[in-house]
Amino acid sequence: MLSAFIAQHKLPKEFGHTVKQYYRPLADRIYRQFKKNNTPYFVGINGCQGSGKSTLTDFIAEYLIAKYQLNVVVMSLDDFYLTGDKRNKLANDVHPLLATRGVPGTHDVLALEQVLDQLNTQKTDFLIPKFNKATDEPFPKEQWTVIEKTVDIILLEGWCWGVKPQTEAQLKSPINELELQHDANGQWRNYVNEQLKKAYAPLYKKMDFWLALQAPSFDCVYKWRLEQEQKLQARNIGLVNSKVMTPEEILNFTQYFQRLSVQSCTSISQSADAIFYLNYARQITEKPVKDEQ
Repeated sequence: MLSAFIAQHKLPKEFGHTVKQYYRPLADRIYRQFKKNNTPYFVGINGCQGSGKSTLTDFIAEYLIAKYQLNVVVMSLDDFYLTGDKRNKLANDVHPLLATRGVPGTHDVLALEQVLDQLNTQKTDFLIPKFNKATDEPFPKEQWTVIEKTVDIILLEGWCWGVKPQTEAQLKSPINELELQHDANGQWRNYVNEQLKKAYAPLYKKMDFWLALQAPSFDCVYKWRLEQEQKLQARNIGLVNSKVMTPEEILNFTQYFQRLSVQSCTSISQSADAIFYLNYARQITEKPVKDEQ
């Protein structure tokens, strides 16, 4: 199973060591927790863009399915992004920066809550959305995930999933050039924070277990996110009306995420049930990497 996974995801051989030392023990721990009650078990996974959340969740799912014959569903907060039309309406009604997907307030939280409730009550025959980042729109419904049988374990990952709202003092000053130029009065960041507080934070209680992937610094996010976009571009060569971003656009895009990515290091990472500290090469270390930049 491991060899096939490494080949499928084009991972280095060193990934096998990471699996043995970290991923398998985590997956076995999740299984043991699930068996205590034998009811749907929800795992929330937080980590900045490009930190390896998708690879981790995919491995855990495949491992639990293969070893324990469980029905496991992998979900991403990204798949609940609003359509372009709905984001444009937010941009017109609230703030222009909300046209760009990413921050709290640009997801269909009601749809997410409904899916979580359906999974918790062991419903079947419903759909989980899928979002196409190459077109910046949801996939057609016929390509969404169909839940045909009751689910044992749900893995839900997201860059801002689990991040706690900020205080008024934290929101007062712009954190980067984007906020300085386009949100000098704080209207956008305060709206995002209010959405985080009222719509997202209540859903955190539905998670039974939290894992945080902690980056050494926000400086590495641009590099990691650029690698993601290059892979996305390679999978969508020839796509008409592609929304795949250039390196310059990625640099601007990551500024939308900076505030809450930094916040996650002092919120979810301090209360998580497990933390994987990453170095600049995205390798797991035993303790946080000192940021000397």
